[in-house]
Amino acid sequence: MPERSEPVYDPLEPGEGEAIAPTGQGGPMDLALDEAESLERGSSAASGGRALGDGSTGPGAGPQDKPRSLWSDAWHQLRRNPVFIISSLMILFLVIISIWPQLIASGDPLQCDLSKSQQGSSPGHPFGYDTQGCDVYTRTVYGARASITVGVCATLGAAFLGSLLGGLAGFFGGWGDALLSRVADIFFGIPVVLGGLVFLSVVTSTTVWPVVGFIVLLGWPQIARIGRGSVITAKQNDYVQAARALGAGNGRMMLRHVAPNAVAPVIVVATIALGTYIALEATLSFLGVGLRPPTVSWGIDISNAASQIRNAPHMLLWPAGALSLTVLAFIMLGDAVRDALDPKLR
Repeated sequence: MPERSEPVYDPLEPGEGEAIAPTGQGGPMDLALDEAESLERGSSAASGGRALGDGSTGPGAGPQDKPRSLWSDAWHQLRRNPVFIISSLMILFLVIISIWPQLIASGDPLQCDLSKSQQGSSPGHPFGYDTQGCDVYTRTVYGARASITVGVCATLGAAFLGSLLGGLAGFFGGWGDALLSRVADIFFGIPVVLGGLVFLSVVTSTTVWPVVGFIVLLGWPQIARIGRGSVITAKQNDYVQAARALGAGNGRMMLRHVAPNAVAPVIVVATIALGTYIALEATLSFLGVGLRPPTVSWGIDISNAASQIRNAPHMLLWPAGALSLTVLAFIMLGDAVRDALDPKLR
């Protein structure tokens, strides 16, 4: 009967409960042990990071974080910018009262009493009355609706038309690019106020849309030029050339690679221009060719109060102050967005 042979001990295949001790000679066995310990420490750190549950890493995890995109990095900067926070709160308040002015003004802006003409502040009427006996406070609150509507709609229209034409011209180039540049130069040569006097003097509508159309007509060349230059810069990047080499079509390259990386300057210019468009509407209304009664507008109220500035300065002070704060808020917002989206300014 053959003798049972003793099992041969293999140090690379330990039994249950056995530990492998390093040999101290720097051989393959010690290298395998080092790798196993490293993997064990990495898995422990990963499980510790998951246990935190908030995306932070545990004590043994590496310090590497996921890189932020341009937009997430810009939002990270904006949240810490007091100028952005203050301007955003001001704009939010203006938007709310332009949609629901009755929240802070219970009167009717068109209800007037000539017996109270040019009277000063009184209980329930903190801003006094204008020449027609209308409550200046109520008209100032309701005047935000026309100004915000004109500014937002004109900015959206000019940004859409300008970025579309400028982007196509910059991407394809050729005779279309040259034609767009010459047409934009013609519009740049038209004085804004003089053009408004000529264009709006023949319009009899009392709505905001003729003023919006005029501002879009003269505002799109500026955004088109900015968008054209941004697209020309973006399409020369390596990732666009790589997409073209892989057979991507013009539509895919334009929408997936060029437009997302060229839209930041357009957003900055459009945000700053919004405040300028509100001031332009007030200027045209002051001259009598913009918004017209019975529309309630800050420009109309400023025009009516200009001749009575010595007798009743409160008629001019409050609508002019509201207009100045609104324009300032949008310009501050545009400056904050520009600083966040332009890495060279950080």
